[in-house]
Order: sequence, then C-alpha cells, then structure tokens
Amino acid sequence: MKRLRPLLYLVLINLVATFASSPLTAAELRLPSIFSDHMVVQRDAKVPVWGWADPGAEVTVSFKDQNATAKAADNGHWRLDLTPLKADASPAVMTITSGGKTLTVKDVLVGEVWLCSGQSNMEWPVERADNAAQEIAQANWPLIRHIKAPRDPQPLPQDDTKAAWEVCSPETVKSFSAVGYYFGRRLHQELDVPVGLINCSWGGTRIEPWTPLNGFAAVPQLKSLYQTVLAKQPSSDSYRKIASDYIADMEKWLAQAQKSYASEGALPPSPVFPDAIKPYTDRQDPTTLYNGMMSPFVPFGINGSIWYQGEANRGDGMEYFYKTKALLDGWRQNWERPELPYYYVQIAPYKGYSGDANILPLFWEAQAAIEKQIPNTGMVVVSDIGNIDNIHPTNKQDVGLRLANMALKRQFGRTDLIDMGPRFADIAIKDGKVFLRFDHVADGLKSRDGKPLNEFQITGPGQNWTTATARIVSADTIELSSPEVPNPSAARFGWNKIGTPNLMNSAGLPAAPFRAGDEPDPLSVRPNPADLEGYELVYEMDLTKLAPKIQYGVDRHNELTGSFDRVAYLVEMGKSPESSQWVLVSMDAFTKDISKIGIPALDSKASFQQAVSNLSVRSNVAGVPTGDGFKGNLEFWPNNYSPVNSANIPGASNDRFDNGDRPDGSRPDGYGSMQVHLSDPVFTVFALNSWKNGNNADLGIGTNTASGQHADWTFTKSASQYPYKQLKVLVRPK
Repeated sequence: MKRLRPLLYLVLINLVATFASSPLTAAELRLPSIFSDHMVVQRDAKVPVWGWADPGAEVTVSFKDQNATAKAADNGHWRLDLTPLKADASPAVMTITSGGKTLTVKDVLVGEVWLCSGQSNMEWPVERADNAAQEIAQANWPLIRHIKAPRDPQPLPQDDTKAAWEVCSPETVKSFSAVGYYFGRRLHQELDVPVGLINCSWGGTRIEPWTPLNGFAAVPQLKSLYQTVLAKQPSSDSYRKIASDYIADMEKWLAQAQKSYASEGALPPSPVFPDAIKPYTDRQDPTTLYNGMMSPFVPFGINGSIWYQGEANRGDGMEYFYKTKALLDGWRQNWERPELPYYYVQIAPYKGYSGDANILPLFWEAQAAIEKQIPNTGMVVVSDIGNIDNIHPTNKQDVGLRLANMALKRQFGRTDLIDMGPRFADIAIKDGKVFLRFDHVADGLKSRDGKPLNEFQITGPGQNWTTATARIVSADTIELSSPEVPNPSAARFGWNKIGTPNLMNSAGLPAAPFRAGDEPDPLSVRPNPADLEGYELVYEMDLTKLAPKIQYGVDRHNELTGSFDRVAYLVEMGKSPESSQWVLVSMDAFTKDISKIGIPALDSKASFQQAVSNLSVRSNVAGVPTGDGFKGNLEFWPNNYSPVNSANIPGASNDRFDNGDRPDGSRPDGYGSMQVHLSDPVFTVFALNSWKNGNNADLGIGTNTASGQHADWTFTKSASQYPYKQLKVLVRPK
C-alpha cells in the first residue's frame, strides 16, 4: 500500500517530463557544430558567434583583426557579433577563449553563405544527377564548402547537431546537394569569392516541418495550425492548462486506485495522456525539422536561401502561399534578416501525380503568387527541363544555374542577366480573339522548338476549355482564337500536369503557367452536340430508376443492326438537367455486339476487363482530363470484385478499389462494376457500381479523392446525392 503512491507519482512525473523536455546545455566552453573547421562566414554583414561556457564566464572571440567579448548567461549561453568582414579566400583561424580554455576553428573563409532547403529535389546528390562522372571529376573547387544537417525531427528547437563542413573536391562532392552545388559553383565563378552551402533538406517532406513556431504565429490564415502547435510547447499557457487538468485527473484516479488497491479490487483505467500536448516527433509534423535541423544553425550569418519543395504539398492549393509566408516570416525573424532573399523552384510537370488533374496547376498558381506578393522572392520555372516520367528530374545543372542567375541579378548588380521567363501581365478580348501580354520577354517571345505554340486554351459562356491557336503578334503579345469558341471570356496556359509548353523568351527561359479572364460557371457548360455528330443513341436510362432488373427508357439495340467503330457514354448527375455535372467519353469499339455495351447486368452477358484505345473525353467537372487520344481500360462486369490487381494494370493498387480490380467468378450476379478509366494519366472517368441497390448505387465522375474512400467510388452509395442522373450509350455506325 505504501509503495503505490510514490510509484504512480514517479510514472506521472516521468510522463510529463518526457513530453515537456527541452534542450540541455553543458557548462563548458563549447561551440555548435556550424563553427567548425573549413567554415565560410558571411561577408559584408555582422558575424554572429555563439556557444556555451561556465555561467558568468567571460568569453573572447578573436578573428582576423577583431577581438570581441561576451559574458555567459546563467545557462552558460553566450553570443557576440563580429563587425562586417570583406570577402577573403585566405584561410584564417578563429580563436575562442574563456577561463584558461581555448577552442580554435581552422581554415575559415569569408564569402557568400546560402541556405539550401526543401525535399528530395534539393537533397538529390551530385552523384545521381546528369553527367555525374564528369562533374565529379572536375569538382576541384576548394573555396566551395558544404555542410549538411543530419535527419533529425525534434519537438522543440535544438541548440546543436552533429554536422561538419566539407571542402569541395571530387571525393566529397558526390553527396553534396546537386542544386546547391551548381548554384554555389556559379556564384563562386562569377563573384570570385568563397561560397558556403548549408544543406537542410530531406526527401518527401512537407513545408510545415521546416517552419518555426513564430512563423505560423505571423500568418492569420494559419491561426488554427498555430494554436495546435503552440499547445505542444511546454511553456505555453495552453500546454500548462491541459497539463494541469491532466495532473488533476491523475490525482483523482490515484485516490480511486489507492482505494481499490487497499480493498484488493481491480484498478480503474488511468486517464489517457492528452493528444493535444503529445509532442510532434515525425518528420512531417509542423516545426520538427526546423527544430532539429535548422535551429542548430540559427542565427549563423547567411545572405539568402534557395528552396526546392512542393511535391509533398501539391494538394494544398492557395494555402501553400500562406504556408510559405509563415516559413519565410519565421526564417527572416530568426536569422535576423528581415529581407532575406528566397529563390525557389516551381515544381516540374509529372504524370505520376494521381487525382484531380487541376491539383498541380492550382498548386503552380499558389507558387506563382509567392513572387508576386512576398518581397525579395523569385521563382524559377523548370517545365522545359523536367521529365514527366520522373518526379526527380536529373538536370540539376540548369536548376542551379537559373537560381544563381536570379541571385546574381537581384543582389549583385548583374543587370546583363535575364533571370525570369515570360510572366503573364494582362488580357484583352476583341472581335472573338484573346490577346495576352507578357512581361520579362527579353528581346521577344519565341517558340522553344520552332513549332506552333502549345498548351493555350480558351473558354466562353457555356463552353468547355478548348485548345486555341496561338500566334505571336508582337514582341510581348500573343493572340488566341478558336472557331469553337466564338465569344471567349478566359484563357489559360500550361494548365496540365504533364504539359511541356514551348513558349519562352529570347533568353530561352520558359513561361510560367497561369489563367486569366472570366471563367464561366462549370455547371453552365453543356455537352457540345458536335462531339456526338454521326453517333446514334442506343440506350438511355434515368438512373433514378436503377433496380436489379435494368429497364432502359430508350433501347434501340435491336433496331441498329449495322456495324460500328466507336462507342460513347454520356453520364449526367446533379440537381437538374440544366445544372448537372457531366462527362462524355468515347472510344474505339471494344466489341461487335451492341447488346453488350450498356450496363453489364448478368442478363446482358457482358463482361469486359480490357484495354481500350483512342479515348476522347469532354466534361464540365473540374480536374477531369479532357482531350483526345487517351488510352484506358474498362471494368465492366456483374460480379463481386476484389481490389487485387491480378491483371497488372499500371498504376493500380492491390488493397484499394481503383482501375485494377479482380472480378469474383464465384459470384457472377454480385455487386457489379461499370467503370471507364484512363491509363495515362491514371484516372477514373466515370463509375456506376452496385446498380441493384437502386438509389444507393455508387455513381461518380472523376477519381474519388475523398479521404478513406476508394478511387472508383466503390461502397460510396453516392447516387443518392443526385436528384437528376442520366446515362446515354451511343455508337458511331461505320
């Protein structure tokens, strides 16, 4: 009995201590790892130097012709700032003395110091980039230095980490950030000063973990996120309130447990530790990578930052702009550089991104907003040097070059350099044509490959986006037109996750994607009769009348006895015919039997799990890929089915229902699937499943991206959401 209370209190104290731990410092003369042999300190700016010593001890730092002193605080921490230094490639020694102890940092240079951060495309090493063997062999640049933070997510800011500066050589450059190295090499060659690169990057990471707490605090649009992170800080009022309530609950539980223990009864369950104050420890959690990988280097003098990240946040849309603002506000405060330059890379097109086709263009739009609205930022566009088949384009040389040219022009007076490609400036519409004017055209707009300009689309009231003919009519202006859009109201460019636009300026830099004008309400856009010219209606069904026995409102399959070369499906769903979502997909005929192209109920004897070709897709649903010449596959059967990808459909999983499922031969009259998918990009065009459940069937246009649900709408019972729902099946007779 007497031993229960101290034991339980010990458990409680240890729990709270675990979640409320803070960095510890030793009372000895010590420097953080950033102050180590071969470092580069920033020229023409104050030089912060800090470390730890005995509390109250005087510390002297000697470097070049300067001697500066500081007094260690009660926790042993000290800091001083050396006055600005001129660039110097001569190796020097920094000496730190206190209480008879001395530390020396050797081979110290003075030059340009830059932070290189982001996810895998920044972390990507030289040895895995283009032309690696030759680049490595030629990497004799001893005045370029690189330090990489080890991977270390932490719940609270750390004061040190294990890292060391490396001198650039063929032996060391292999593991350098390729983008950072090519950026730094260009600066070194052009400025003729030493360059130090601080590499804080980790593949697959989001922007939130690289953001300090005070950055989130500075952005009202992220208030909820800030409050969540704040509650995990042991010194915050919210943490202490939650912790206090938890301790009170534990004390009540302890009293009850003592009684139960004394009477040899069962102990009641103890209170659960509050999730709200559990520390963030994962690499994707907000602040963790700033805390563990950047904080140890703050406020070491830097002149700017380069950033290559976004793939992990591509679904954020415009929220990414606010997250970037938080990141940069926090960095600028903590590095004591209110105007810290920030040059970043707009992520490249990539066909492997799943889901809504608008996701990536909307993310590009958010990235483009950064340079427009946040001072001292600039965006490098890489749509011309990416690889749509590889999320990690290996041409890092040009990425580093473009980032460096941006820094050289904006910070070092190189006005002869062109550092940006064309940026949309304004739109005008006259006589059924759209005129787009661009800034940053250098000596004029060009086609990169000499072919007609591509990736331009226009739209107008009640119409879909349509590919436009684009013509350069002056050095900075392009004219767009299409006979299919006689009254255009909006235009967009490069609005395609696999697009490789060929518009550039005379300096060879690509234009950035954009959209402009007045886009029509998507629900006002109706199918274009021209897309069904030459087709004959075979089946029409009011999907509100779905039942185990399929009864079409129109059934002409016995009437249309000739052969056909195309099959088309028009699915509509919404509140009314006038305001419905719809998709029209046509393809080369996949069967000669017209009785098997409708809903594949058991009595139709239809079952197709096969590839289809030459698909044309039209839709008013945002994100559905539209155009011609797609490849795809059908999943038409009356059976139950499992998610096992037995047919080895590219891009399909084995544990989620999607474009690669397996029909169950033992249940031929089962759940039922009528699905059309694209294979490149992988995308569900439409799905009608479980029609025997009537109004509780599964019905959807586009890939289902709802969290926890299946891409092909299986088990959603979504048909019940739509008072109006219609299916038409057509063929094009030969």
